[in-house]
Amino acid sequence: MTSIDLLLKRNREIGDIVPGDRSSPMPSLHVSILTCMDARIRVFEIFGLLQGEAHVLRNAGGVVTDDMIRSLALSQRKLGTREVLIVQHTNCGLSMVTDDEFKDELETATGLRPTWAVEAFRNVEDSVRTSVERARRSDFLLHNDNVRGFVYDVKAGRLSEVK
Repeated sequence: MTSIDLLLKRNREIGDIVPGDRSSPMPSLHVSILTCMDARIRVFEIFGLLQGEAHVLRNAGGVVTDDMIRSLALSQRKLGTREVLIVQHTNCGLSMVTDDEFKDELETATGLRPTWAVEAFRNVEDSVRTSVERARRSDFLLHNDNVRGFVYDVKAGRLSEVK
């Protein structure tokens, strides 16, 4: 059985037991949460979220990229969100590579060098500050006055705000 088959089986077994309001695409808490794709970050559990309360955006590192600005702009302008919560974490895979190293690897393997930034970092707090500033400075976001950044400690399960 593949992983996808296993997940589909689990979905059939669970049925419709997930609590929350699914009547609208507009999140009831009017918040977007941007975090890393790391499987250790269980966003709904960390924040006690129910379905329909928040938009959850994920990418490698939980960094604000052009594509995340695109999603946040749609979330705010078309679906009513007004706050942005950025959550990066300890022991992130992006802190274990460099942009050039990964681009070199891809170029060697494919003959093509990526045009996109890897967004690797060494210090997670600095990376959070950079992402918060990118969101706050974006002309595409209607609500950039309430953008806050946090580091999630994957071992302790705690959030620390980055100022």
